[in-house]
Amino acid sequence: MRQYDDPVEVRRGETEDPDQFLWRGRLWKVRAVVAHWVETGPWWQSALRPAGVAGGAGGAGAALDPVAERELWRVEAGRGMPGEAAGSYGVFDLSFDWADGRWQLVGCLD
Repeated sequence: MRQYDDPVEVRRGETEDPDQFLWRGRLWKVRAVVAHWVETGPWWQSALRPAGVAGGAGGAGAALDPVAERELWRVEAGRGMPGEAAGSYGVFDLSFDWADGRWQLVGCLD
């Protein structure tokens, strides 16, 4: 799977799962949700640093949020009608960051 960090615009369906997304100027229609999970931030990085060290508790770099969450969806999506030979198709990982309300495309297998 290729890794990305590209912003996307996502439209959710009735179930609140991604229904469509706009990536690099192209509209993709979600055909199926393959998986859905939540990831938390790297809490161990801030827990292992002593106070006063960048990123440690009370330190100058304490902006790292160890409980930050992002929600991920692995979706099958395509451009064009299902079953249409000319349409593009792939499996994509879409991420929603709760801290800033931003959607990202983080992976693609096509």
